Amino acid sequence: MRYCLAVSASNNVVPDTSNPAGTTPSMDAIDRAIINTLQLGFPISERPYQQAAAGLGIDERELIRRLKAMLDDKRLSRFGPLFHAERMGGGLSLCAMAVPEEDFDKVAEQVNSFPEVAHNYARDHDLNMWFVLATETPERISEVLAEIETLTGYPIYNMPKQQEFFVGLHFEV
Repeated sequence: MRYCLAVSASNNVVPDTSNPAGTTPSMDAIDRAIINTLQLGFPISERPYQQAAAGLGIDERELIRRLKAMLDDKRLSRFGPLFHAERMGGGLSLCAMAVPEEDFDKVAEQVNSFPEVAHNYARDHDLNMWFVLATETPERISEVLAEIETLTGYPIYNMPKQQEFFVGLHFEV
C-alpha cells in the first residue's frame, strides 16, 4: 500500500483576524520546506512526525506546531492522507457549478460545510466553482449533490471518475 499525503496550499487565503494587521502571515523557509518535502511523502513509522521533523532539521513539536498554524491561518487548506475512496467502498466525483460572482463566497462556504467536500477551487470559466466529493458509499454522491443543490439553489455538474491516472504532481512553494 502506498501512502500519499495531501498538502494543499490555499489559493483563496482568508485573512487571520487574530493578526493585528489583518493579513495572513507569510511563510518562512522552514514552512516552505515542510510543504515542499511533505508533498513528496510522509513516513509510516511509530513516530512519523518525529521522523519527518528530523529530515527537516526541526523537532517533532515544532513540525506539529507549524502545521497547525498553517492550517489555522489558512496558508494550508488541507493536510492528511489520500485514500482511494472506491477501493474502500466509497464514491468519488469531480463537480462543477456556475455561481454568480456576487454569490460566490456565500456558496463556497455552503459547499465547504459538507464534510464530503475534499477540495473546492475557483476557476476562470463559466463553471467557476469546482470541487471534489468523496463519500462513504457510491450512492451517497447523488444524495450529497442534491443536498448541496437544495442549500445553494444552483445546479451541479457531476463528473464521476472514469479512470485514475497518477501524475506525481508537486508544487514547489
